[in-house]
Amino acid sequence: MAVDAWHTAVLTVQLAAVTVLLLLLVGTPLAWWLATTRRRWKVPVEAVTALPLVLPPTVLGFYLLLFLGPKGPAGELSIRWFGSPLTFTFSGLVIASCVYSLPFVVQPLQAAFEGIDKRAVEAAWSLGASRVRTFVQVIVPQARRGFVTALVLGFAHTLGEFGVVLMVGGNIPGETQVLSIAIYERVEMLDYAGAHGLSLALLLFSFLVLSLVYLTNRRWSMGAHGG
Repeated sequence: MAVDAWHTAVLTVQLAAVTVLLLLLVGTPLAWWLATTRRRWKVPVEAVTALPLVLPPTVLGFYLLLFLGPKGPAGELSIRWFGSPLTFTFSGLVIASCVYSLPFVVQPLQAAFEGIDKRAVEAAWSLGASRVRTFVQVIVPQARRGFVTALVLGFAHTLGEFGVVLMVGGNIPGETQVLSIAIYERVEMLDYAGAHGLSLALLLFSFLVLSLVYLTNRRWSMGAHGG
């Protein structure tokens, strides 16, 4: 039982790590576009990005199940290329987790980008710096608190997923069973001691991670004021 719990914990951390990495790659340019654009498409894109905040996880999971399943667009492509659909696989869990945790990464980054000193950006451009160099050397350092917050919230939110991952990935030990589902399974089996152990571990880990980000942001804030 302890070995199974360990494998489940490792799978959960792997899912959260891969998800937040992909979300940072995709969410950073999206957040920058939302923070700087004045196009009419901004409002609907913001609304779509924020949908996972208000939709019940089962609703989101249901449509992802259709999209990733054998008769869905992504599922059909996966069958054609790899011989199997994306449902009930780790890859399917990653896609579902990215959709579910998207606003927890994009919104902190967007807020950070909206708060940067625009004069420093314009000064870098006037000195001949490319947009990529300006983004890396000027914008990212100013938005670092947003990046840390996005990373931690995206990671922690993925750790606690239940409805979406259950709909898309099911409950396959060693393949798609994450901690939240393992806890639910132990409660159904009336194994309250096992459920308590997993829940306590997840609670303590989440608390430590959030405490770390608050402490880091506080130190950065004090350093900025001190400078």
